[in-house]
Amino acid sequence: MPSYSEIGKLAGLRSKNAVFKFIGKLEKLNILSRDKKGKLIPRSIANPVRILGTVEAGFPSPAEEELVDTLSFDEFLIQNREATFLLKVSGDSMSGAGILPGDMVIVDKGQTPKSGDIIIAQVDGEWTMKYLRKRGDSVSLIPANPKYQPIKPKRELKIAGVVTAVVRKYK
Repeated sequence: MPSYSEIGKLAGLRSKNAVFKFIGKLEKLNILSRDKKGKLIPRSIANPVRILGTVEAGFPSPAEEELVDTLSFDEFLIQNREATFLLKVSGDSMSGAGILPGDMVIVDKGQTPKSGDIIIAQVDGEWTMKYLRKRGDSVSLIPANPKYQPIKPKRELKIAGVVTAVVRKYK
């Protein structure tokens, strides 16, 4: 989240007191909340989407529309709001996993990465997204595209988080 000063500039407010009151109103509207340390966290202002049933992806079947439930994508896709962030994908090294250029990945930096997870990592100073493979003390990062070779860290590996979902918009 931006600082109080930055929020003031964005909202056209000059005094910190006005920004404080503005933030208070956003908290009352559940647009903002605070984490355990008091830092501001944006909340969803989107409305839940209706779930109307299921659709057959194999052989056609008669479709009946009935309201089954409603679903907030924030609640469905994000388990730990304070530790979650989004990244836009570039490159095709994870295309075999269904992650394509232009997709958005949801990353949870609070999850403990395990072998087989798709992770976001800094390898020897460069950022990448790959499958994590652990075998004993050996760690390697595996692409999901045969055009690319596995990566073995030479100096250091810093794991930023585990990819928990992929979002793709078609139009």
